Amino acid sequence: MPTRVHGAAPAAAAASADPVPRNPGRPGLGSIDTAVHLGFAVLLVASVVRYVMRHSPADNLLILGLAAAASLLYAAVAVLAGRGRPGMAWMFALVAVWAVLVIAAPSFAWCSFALFFLCRSALAGTAAYVAAGTTAAATAAGLFKMSSGTDLAMLLGPLAVGLMLTLVYDRIQHDAEAQRRLHAEVSRAQGQLAASERRAGTIAERERVSREIHDTVTQGLASSLLLLEAAGRAWPSAAAQAELRQATTLLRGNLSETRSLVHELASPGLDSSPLPEALLLAARQYVPEARLLVTGEPRPVSADVRHALLRVVQSAASNVRLHASASAATVTLGFLPEAVTLDIYDDGAGFDPAAAAPPSDAGGYGLRAMRQRVEQLGGVFSVESAPGEGTIVAAQLPAPAARQDAEDSA
Repeated sequence: MPTRVHGAAPAAAAASADPVPRNPGRPGLGSIDTAVHLGFAVLLVASVVRYVMRHSPADNLLILGLAAAASLLYAAVAVLAGRGRPGMAWMFALVAVWAVLVIAAPSFAWCSFALFFLCRSALAGTAAYVAAGTTAAATAAGLFKMSSGTDLAMLLGPLAVGLMLTLVYDRIQHDAEAQRRLHAEVSRAQGQLAASERRAGTIAERERVSREIHDTVTQGLASSLLLLEAAGRAWPSAAAQAELRQATTLLRGNLSETRSLVHELASPGLDSSPLPEALLLAARQYVPEARLLVTGEPRPVSADVRHALLRVVQSAASNVRLHASASAATVTLGFLPEAVTLDIYDDGAGFDPAAAAPPSDAGGYGLRAMRQRVEQLGGVFSVESAPGEGTIVAAQLPAPAARQDAEDSA
């Protein structure tokens, strides 16, 4: 039975395991944002303590007010950015307050790193570059002022660091967007693969059901119809009564096969007996005079191989009954070390296999169904026949003895 593929499950699993951030403007993960915010708080407190210890209370009042305003604006922007609704007005208000603070009190310059990342994560496009550039320029101006305009490194350092951070952040953002696109393409490919596998599974299941119906219900009904027609022509002779009883038996067997097919079960009458007996019983349902020959040492075979052998015998015996007008039919079952073989021979009218009619509403599915059954299990199927020279239907299926013994022991 074909494996049922649920394409939605792999796609959902891939989506849930997606490491790529949902917001294209924020390539960092939430843990990085948390670390940046925590760093800003620590550096701000350290800067406030440092400034208070080095300046008079009169100087502290304005600076502490600017620091408090910057803290509140930072918190507001961080919350809005975390919800995916950053406000540009809030961000530029923060940058403006921060520029005044860092120029007036360069002790707060270390907090500019956190502010830079907030600018890039909360905004996108030109606005992000302007906000980050203003932050770097204000920091450079404050440090240059602290050196009394004598240390050029204080001026160029923040600008160079801002440029490097911008390049690094842009690369991170580019890689995140590329990863997001790749993930989307993989998800689409998984969805298409799941859909194609479902279609293939549906087609395979339809083929399987058509073979089952052909090898059981259709063949049995056709044979029963022939028997009833023959009984009608010869009624009420003893031969007609015998044919009527045989047709009744076939119809009962087909009813059992139909119920088994509906419930996805094998035929109880054939599965409860050893393989040689089951094959002979299957053949005699259609050809009462059929004989069985067994070569090699009989051994159990897998359920799939057994089922295929039974269906091949049923279909071949039905063809003998319907088309061959044979006086004798022989089923030969052979056990090889690595395979099992099956030959169904009849001395009937024969036919040209190359000229066989293609499947249609009138029939013609038997040989194709038998071949499909055998080849799906890795076997070989062949038909040898000629007009007036009988027919041999042959199949060989892989069935290694060692593997079978292991399965039996298990």
